[in-house]
Amino acid sequence: MSDRLLVLVRHGESEWNLKNLFTGWKDPDLTEKGVAEAKEAGRKLKAQGLSFDVAFTSMLTRAQHTLDLMLAEIGQTGLPVSKNLALNERDYGDLSGLNKDDARKKWGEEQVLIWRRSYDVPPPGGESLKDTLARTLPYYVQEILPGVLRGERTLVAAHGNSLRALIMVLEKLSPETILKRELATGVPIIYRLNADATVASKLDLAA
Repeated sequence: MSDRLLVLVRHGESEWNLKNLFTGWKDPDLTEKGVAEAKEAGRKLKAQGLSFDVAFTSMLTRAQHTLDLMLAEIGQTGLPVSKNLALNERDYGDLSGLNKDDARKKWGEEQVLIWRRSYDVPPPGGESLKDTLARTLPYYVQEILPGVLRGERTLVAAHGNSLRALIMVLEKLSPETILKRELATGVPIIYRLNADATVASKLDLAA
């Protein structure tokens, strides 16, 4: 039986995570802590005895940098990597670059909470989680999943909301449930899939 291995990792802490800014499609790099988190994620995967055949990431620096650091720790720097907008973070539109506290002052706490935590209400000029799903899921189904089912051990380094879209499908979660799922930065989640693409096992490598 092939391994059907799929590992999802949210990027390490970015400079804007640290500053409490809405990031979305903006492109800050990792903080020192984020670099350390990415390296630690690589070490954890290596300790599990894992290696990969292929990797996927977004078009944003923080996810690409995280992936590079993990692969260096595993000793697989030459791995084929596919980069695609489909795995980008949710686009926060007019909120992008704003401090979350300033946004609350401008629009009110309740409205900002709705934008952040509702399934289908987008912020002005941006995407809802439902919109992000509509962009991420077809890419997963067409480009990532077939390889996993063929036995290609697959590593995905992406973002809180693009990964939420994948987790929602993998774990058959409702829109309400997935909104409450917090993804820590730099923590690998290891899935092994059945032949029908359902989850056979899940291991969260949180410290």
